[in-house]
Amino acid sequence: MNSSAEATPRSKPPIRVLIVDDSALIRRVLSDILGREEDMEVIGTAPDALAAREMIRAHNPDVLTLDIEMPKMNGLDFLEKLMHLRPMPVVMVSTLTRAGTESTLRALELGAVDFVAKPAVDVLQGMEDYAQEIVAKVRAASRVVRRRPHETTPVSMRALPSLASRGATTQKLVFIGASTGGPEAIRSIVQRLPADCPPILVTQHMPPGYTETFAERLDKVSEVHVEEARHGAPVESGRVYVAPGGMHLAIGRKGAGYSIVVIDSEAVNRHKPSVDVLFESAAREVREQAIGVLLTGMGKDGAQGLLAMREAGAHTMAQDETTSIVFGMPREAIAIRAVTEVVPLGDIPAHILRIAAPTTEAATS
Repeated sequence: MNSSAEATPRSKPPIRVLIVDDSALIRRVLSDILGREEDMEVIGTAPDALAAREMIRAHNPDVLTLDIEMPKMNGLDFLEKLMHLRPMPVVMVSTLTRAGTESTLRALELGAVDFVAKPAVDVLQGMEDYAQEIVAKVRAASRVVRRRPHETTPVSMRALPSLASRGATTQKLVFIGASTGGPEAIRSIVQRLPADCPPILVTQHMPPGYTETFAERLDKVSEVHVEEARHGAPVESGRVYVAPGGMHLAIGRKGAGYSIVVIDSEAVNRHKPSVDVLFESAAREVREQAIGVLLTGMGKDGAQGLLAMREAGAHTMAQDETTSIVFGMPREAIAIRAVTEVVPLGDIPAHILRIAAPTTEAATS
């Protein structure tokens, strides 16, 4: 018997993908894009949720791509039932309309791992242009372990006590970066911050058209004010500034204070906005008064920027593996020693306040 043949490791089984979309064109394009990847297998397509339900039972896919607007049962209703009865990684395929962005963000709240936007014009060519993004997100989703809602540890959404109530003030600024799984991670942090928290600048990997809605939804559920960042606006306490989709966000000096800088330049690490752009500006302009937080996401965007922040004297955090949807970005930062501490998601708000106001002890509930 050939011993070398025995020692050859078996290749991993392909990622089994089920495509659910009422558009025959989109089903065909997604099938072509994903089917040509060596590590993927499209096990079927379904035009609606009812057909998808039967195919899930029959074929047990690893990842689902799911349209929102479908006949018989819309994608949100189907997703909510799926997450309770048979949770699995889901990537939403969203239309770039106001209703579409609202529905997509609701899908992330319900448990979808990520989303890709359908192009508004020239669907076939647009989807081909998105091939690399779609493949990467499906691949990342396949590594996610989904749990039913009752199997996860609930995180309190009650805001922590204000800095003023604890006799504290702060000169710190907070910089947050995230990708896959980030919208919900950011929401869980921002909802727990008091109205007088330090200024917060956020870069979440999102395409144009989604970040304004994302900021508005956060603003409605938070004590702090959340807005899409505007170039030249002063940076103020109690406010969260979200990078506009398709633009980089940075911080600049403005007299004795700081101002928002929005940059329309080339993508960095294949992303626009890029976390590295934000973090590197924090290292230059804010230095030891900065707090850097790198959350869940695939790839390595933000790792080098977080290292620059730490070397400039900033306190830096990374979300831990257990609470990350995808541990790629935090892992990269930890590997290059860019991180002062690794923190579970539920503890990050209290850690931010503890570092921002070290003369008092931040509450933990």
